[in-house]
Amino acid sequence: MLSEQTSVSPKRSAGSWTLIAVPYFWLAVFFLAPFFIVFKISLSEVAVAIPPYLPTFDVSEGWAALVDGISQFSLENYIWLTEDDLYWKSYLSSVIIAAISTLITLLVGYPIAYGMARSPKEWRPTLLMLVILPFWTSFLIRVYAWIGILKNEGLLNQLLLILGLIDEPLVILNTNIAVYIGIVYSYLPFLVLPLYANLEKLDISLLEAAEDLGCPPWKVFWKVTLPLSLPGVIAGCFLVFIPAVGEFVIPDLLGGSNTLMIGKTLWVEFFSNRDWPVSSAVAVILLMILVIPIVLFQNHQQKLAEKQS
Repeated sequence: MLSEQTSVSPKRSAGSWTLIAVPYFWLAVFFLAPFFIVFKISLSEVAVAIPPYLPTFDVSEGWAALVDGISQFSLENYIWLTEDDLYWKSYLSSVIIAAISTLITLLVGYPIAYGMARSPKEWRPTLLMLVILPFWTSFLIRVYAWIGILKNEGLLNQLLLILGLIDEPLVILNTNIAVYIGIVYSYLPFLVLPLYANLEKLDISLLEAAEDLGCPPWKVFWKVTLPLSLPGVIAGCFLVFIPAVGEFVIPDLLGGSNTLMIGKTLWVEFFSNRDWPVSSAVAVILLMILVIPIVLFQNHQQKLAEKQS
């Protein structure tokens, strides 16, 4: 019997290593490799050429040409980002807009997820489908639809005028308010789905025990439900905040010329100015801004899990 166990364990070990290697290989091919390419371009100089940066490497020229190209790398593009106010203002504005949008999405999405989790079981698949339903339509079309809703002669202003709530059309389109509306609408399912999955697994007996001990409903929610749902809240907020920081389509279509976000700045540098090195440096710093907090949070969660175990 012992010999059978020892003969099976290496196979299981090999299978587990294979299972782990597949996602790492995926990340290496589709994340690390493109990142190093972008990072390499960010250390290059802009040039009137195709591609519009120098140095470029030619493998046929051998190792000496590769070493000579690396020696030409510089940090001038990163220094330039610190000297021009446009870039750090774009980063700051993007983080603020994304943070406010994430907070609004949480305030809207939490009651939706909570209501779905507490609804009868036969209703939950239908409610879940209604949350996922917007994904059946193109993201670009959904953003374009908000132009027809928010413009001066749009549906929203027409409805408010008919109800007598306003005397003249409100200027909503081409403002930061329109950007907030677009982000909250577009990314609301990304917060509702993980939060719903967390709330659905919540042990109802804990809530009943708190009520039996004399806790009012609001205190049960604050002391029991909310703390236990924090993993879903954090996961949903990350899923909204991360793409919102680098969002380009929504601020470009719904925001005005005064709406400053790093996604628009990067697009202008890359396509209009054709300054690939600077735009690559912008992308690298943006990635660092998003990755570092996630890594720190994961390390904190791992330490908490080790203490609890």
